[in-house]
Amino acid sequence: LDVSAARAVPGVVAVLTAADIPGRNLVPLMIEDEPLLAESEVRYVGEAMALVAAETPEAALEAALAVRAEIEERPGVFTGSAAMRPDAPLVHATGNVPIHLKIRRGDAGPALDASVVVEDSLRTGPQEHFYIETLGAIADPREDGSIVLHGSMQCPYYVQRAVAAVLGLPLGRVRIIQTTTGGAFGGKEDVPSEVCSCAAMLAHHTGRPVKIIYSREEDVRRSSKRHPTEMRYRVGASRSGTLAAVEAEIIGDIGAYATLSPAVLFRANCHAAGPYVLDHAHVDTYGVYTDNPQSGAFRGFGQPQVCFGIETMMDRLAVALGMDPLDFRLQNLLRLGSRTATGQLLAESVGLEKTVLAARGRSRWDEKRRAGGRREDGLLHGIGAALCAYGVSLGAKGKYLDGSGAYVQLHQDGSATVAVGGTEIGQGALTVLAQIAGEALGLPIERVQIGEVDTSRVPDSGPTVASRTTVMSGNAVLDAASQIQARLRPIAAEMLDAAPASLRFAGGKAFVEGQPERAVAMADVARECFQRKVNLAADGWFQAPATSYDLETGQGDAYFIYSWATQIAEVAVSPRTGRVELLRVTAAHDVGRALYPDGVIGQIEGGIVQGMGYALQEDFRLERGRPLTERFSSYTIPSSLDAPEIETILVEEPWSKGPFGAKGVGEPAIIPIAAAVANAVYHATGVPVREIPISPELILRGLAERGPAER
Repeated sequence: LDVSAARAVPGVVAVLTAADIPGRNLVPLMIEDEPLLAESEVRYVGEAMALVAAETPEAALEAALAVRAEIEERPGVFTGSAAMRPDAPLVHATGNVPIHLKIRRGDAGPALDASVVVEDSLRTGPQEHFYIETLGAIADPREDGSIVLHGSMQCPYYVQRAVAAVLGLPLGRVRIIQTTTGGAFGGKEDVPSEVCSCAAMLAHHTGRPVKIIYSREEDVRRSSKRHPTEMRYRVGASRSGTLAAVEAEIIGDIGAYATLSPAVLFRANCHAAGPYVLDHAHVDTYGVYTDNPQSGAFRGFGQPQVCFGIETMMDRLAVALGMDPLDFRLQNLLRLGSRTATGQLLAESVGLEKTVLAARGRSRWDEKRRAGGRREDGLLHGIGAALCAYGVSLGAKGKYLDGSGAYVQLHQDGSATVAVGGTEIGQGALTVLAQIAGEALGLPIERVQIGEVDTSRVPDSGPTVASRTTVMSGNAVLDAASQIQARLRPIAAEMLDAAPASLRFAGGKAFVEGQPERAVAMADVARECFQRKVNLAADGWFQAPATSYDLETGQGDAYFIYSWATQIAEVAVSPRTGRVELLRVTAAHDVGRALYPDGVIGQIEGGIVQGMGYALQEDFRLERGRPLTERFSSYTIPSSLDAPEIETILVEEPWSKGPFGAKGVGEPAIIPIAAAVANAVYHATGVPVREIPISPELILRGLAERGPAER
């Protein structure tokens, strides 16, 4: 690596390589396999080798182009299955298969031998996040040797650990502030650790603030993708329609570095057998290194892939049995008191059956199922369904991170400020948390201000992922607010000459229950507390309920609670062009309790449109590991004009430990839709969908293979 010409470019302040890193040359995630800057080997197109800081972006780009790298080519490997072959080139000297997860329940082999069986191979492609705002950060070095970073991110505590490791600083000298973030969807979970570490390195060496903003092409090359998968499913049931067993092999292409793949594939593995009662399940899930860009977090976190796998096979099995696909699912789905494929007993908040029945009725499933096929418009019409269970929060694999903090302060004018560790990335967290704080303190929402997320204000609260913010940060806010309310209550009771237990707080007032005229403004109570030197600030904390899991057998309580969903898709397919149009989606979701119903509906609608792109449009192309679809002009995401008609049904089965009964909803919204679309296409055309995205070519090829008589 020759950087001499780069250093000579006018306006260049610093050019750094791995040799200049004062701490560890590492992006610290679950498997410590990724250097911040390549030292002796590059494993994917886009890997960073040097950093340039200059007075202008133009000088920085000129210097970057002046860096000369002498690279000796070695054989590459670009699919997971190819990388698993004994003679495959090694991406890492430790081997190409760092992850192997299992479910071993009962004895699937004999159970399948005695069943009606369907089996097939399926494939899902990578998906690019294509958030509107690209990755970016500003690093500001301070005279005391500490550093402050502002950035577009969803997991500030990850970034804090990464920057501290690279600079060799204590965590207390690294402060991370999340700025308003223009979209994330998981793509700003792990990658900002790299972006911020690069900015911090340059700021540390130059003693000056440094800003890095990726171009769209840089963002696509260096950011993580949804895991491409190759799957083999074998599913069987008795002639009467009782599900007997599931066998599955899932190969996840994790790319050049593992990033968050152990957690992504843990979730995929746990949910691979679907939301069904199963005495026999045998699942093997592999994470495999390739020379592709890294795979990492993407909304749904490994579940859209396996949901596509198991749910398309459930339709195929229903057809083989001569059963209606929803009747078949209703006969086998998980209910209160059931055990999952990992052996977990479902003790509360299981609304799956309610979601199926609600979606079935509102979509007019029975009528439309009978009417499937060619219509007067010359198109082939179909309707299909998919179900999902979603383990809320980080589960047994990430339980060491599963706590969240909050700081709440009631001011003497009766307003409140709240600081949390969960970030707002467009999902409505600020509104929900303000609602929770306001409800707990008896304040209207406009009197509650949520501050920007700052690692110096609350303890490490884990990542903003896994649909955990409402549950984790919400419960932490409730904990802090309840402490404040306990201090307020006796003062308010004295002011009202009432028993403390008789008081209620709402609408900015404290009042005697049943006697609303006996009231005092919260601002007056707060002022009186301040006069008496009563502390009206508190730290809250919530620790996730316990989970337990045996990695050898895949048995245990993988997640502490589940959200449930049924989505029904209606499509029209052109037999002439193979084009699939998604016409309508009926989505029923058990969310525990909808604290912010409009926000919940918005999340579900957004997830459906994003999942529609995954199913039909988003074809991320790689040529020997090099991205070919780096721009909006070449990678097609759905627009508002593509969005189908969506009807959302909120099913509420409250969870006793959720804030006011709530569970997570952000990720279940995207999980079933691709499978539902695939099943609707199967119903319309008779062509089994084995691959997503579903291209017109796949449809036309499938129709041609069926022949004119079958069509």
